[in-house]
Amino acid sequence: MTSHVKNTLVTTAAIAGALAATTLFNTTTVKADTTSSAPVTTTTSATKDTAIASAQAKVNSASAAVVSAQAAYGSASTAASDAAAKTAAASASAAATSAATSSAVANAQAAADSAATAKSTADANLAKAQSNAAATSRAKSMTSAAVVSAQSAVASASAKASDADSAVASAEAGQTVTANLMKSDDPTQASAAQQYFATKTAIVKLLPSGQVQITIPLTSGLEYLKEVSYNGVDATFTKTGDHSANITFTADPATSYTLAMTMDISSVMPLMPIMHETALLDVDTTIFNGLLAAKSDADAALTSAQAALSTAETNAATVAQVASNAASAATAAATVASDAAVVATSAATNLTSAQAANSTAQAALTSAQVAQAAADATLATAKANLDSANAALTSAQAELKSAQNIVVVTPASSAASSASSTASSAGSAASSATNSAASAATATSNVASSASTTTVTSAVVATPATTKKATSSTPASSTTAKTLPQTGNENQSALVALGLANLTLGIYPMMKRKHA
Repeated sequence: MTSHVKNTLVTTAAIAGALAATTLFNTTTVKADTTSSAPVTTTTSATKDTAIASAQAKVNSASAAVVSAQAAYGSASTAASDAAAKTAAASASAAATSAATSSAVANAQAAADSAATAKSTADANLAKAQSNAAATSRAKSMTSAAVVSAQSAVASASAKASDADSAVASAEAGQTVTANLMKSDDPTQASAAQQYFATKTAIVKLLPSGQVQITIPLTSGLEYLKEVSYNGVDATFTKTGDHSANITFTADPATSYTLAMTMDISSVMPLMPIMHETALLDVDTTIFNGLLAAKSDADAALTSAQAALSTAETNAATVAQVASNAASAATAAATVASDAAVVATSAATNLTSAQAANSTAQAALTSAQVAQAAADATLATAKANLDSANAALTSAQAELKSAQNIVVVTPASSAASSASSTASSAGSAASSATNSAASAATATSNVASSASTTTVTSAVVATPATTKKATSSTPASSTTAKTLPQTGNENQSALVALGLANLTLGIYPMMKRKHA
């Protein structure tokens, strides 16, 4: 049991005893020889007893209400004190938590901001790297296509060069074409030498210089045909038999050639002189025109295509390396961005945790403050109720005092009956006071029980009214002088005894507390 509870019990018990004693000692003793300035009402003994009993009941009820209100006030005071203690503890905890978490929140916020910035930078780098990788990938595709196209061009040029080479090779190997010896002055008539060229053909070969080599097969008459020349240049005779030979000369490509011939037939016709004549060799050697140019162009095209292919392959290799580097950079940027995202998420989680801890402490403080406000409101209500009960007790005590101040006028012939009635009233008052003390003791016990776990603050207690002796303003007669002292003294003796008993109830806890 706390000191506050003990104080409450002692105070409550003292109040109960004091109230009972006050009630008893406020019983008016009327003396015939005493005068008073207070107004005195005269009535019968029965009426006075009824008024006193009614007022006493109100005092008892008000006393019980005061005790009950005192107990409620003590309980509310304890609850308010506990709430205040909890609020103080929650405030201290919130302050400590805020102090501890403010740095954590600031650090977490800084880390989160830094991580977010790093993530943003990493994302931007990733986007740039991916864009670069895409661009280089497209360039790689284009250069690869260029290589394929160059390869196709090389293949085509190579095929054309090969065809040109084949055509030139065929021309250089020689081709047999139709050839006739016609009269130079009449190309429509065969020359007399035609009889010696029975095949009527010529073998034409293309020379690297672009000229052609023409060979005429002489099938007979070798002994008669002595010379053949073209443009003053003698042809070459290559014997193929006793009477045959190949006659070869070189010339530019043309469709006919005028040949100078010398014939000597004197061996068979002695009188015939040596004959010099010209004959027109009708042979088309222009079939080779353009072959060398075509071959040259094809070779040049092939060379160009090959150079383009080489360039395309070099570019493709370079772009492929760039694309590979860009892809690697994009992969690295993706890794950095992923790591930055993880760090940012972790930092955000830490920030949320720090903020949550601070919010929890603040919520606990708010809850404690709300509870304290409720407890303070309850305490204020209990205080108001106690003040009201004290006011009611004061009013009841005033009413009781007024009833006790009533002066009873008893006729002389009925003095014995009046004394008996007065004694009966005193007994009733004593019984009522005893009941009031019992009620106060019970209420005190209840307060002690309910306050065993609470702390009670000092209570506001009504101050008992000061007891005054009522005297008559009128000189007492012989009858009054005999009657009033009897009634007053008998009531006073009984009530004093009862008041002392009740006062003892209030003092006893004090003594126990003192000796405890």
